[in-house]
Amino acid sequence: MELFDKCMAVIFAHEGGYINDPDDLGGETNYGICKRYFPNEDIKNLTKERAKELYYEHYWNPMRLGNIWTKDSAVLEIFDMGVNAGKKRAIRMAQKIVMTATDGVMGPITGTAIDQYHGFVEKYKEARRAYYRDIAKRRPKNQKFLNGWLNRVETTHL
Repeated sequence: MELFDKCMAVIFAHEGGYINDPDDLGGETNYGICKRYFPNEDIKNLTKERAKELYYEHYWNPMRLGNIWTKDSAVLEIFDMGVNAGKKRAIRMAQKIVMTATDGVMGPITGTAIDQYHGFVEKYKEARRAYYRDIAKRRPKNQKFLNGWLNRVETTHL
């Protein structure tokens, strides 16, 4: 739980509080928890504690980040990307870098490959930047979020 708590401090710093931007595909959002994916939650009145529970249950556990043993910074990068852009996308991005099967599942083979990959975190940051630039280019309404996304990549560290 200690690593999860450290990661959550970064996630909460990135996600902030309540937002309802019509250009955000997630819709109404609080602490990064959005109405689109959690339609039964009272987003406007969501507590930080409830958001943390949702992150643990719907992101941390399903992403199986415990299969990465030696690189806490890699865990944070993948977790943060999963929160921001989707769990499977985040894991597939890591799998492409370490050249394991790109099935979107963080199994022991992928975890070990990440542990053994020298320079993984910087390579993953590069892939995140490229992803964000690409979606801003493909969807012009996303352009206004690009600087925030790029800043998010730069400030993701323990």
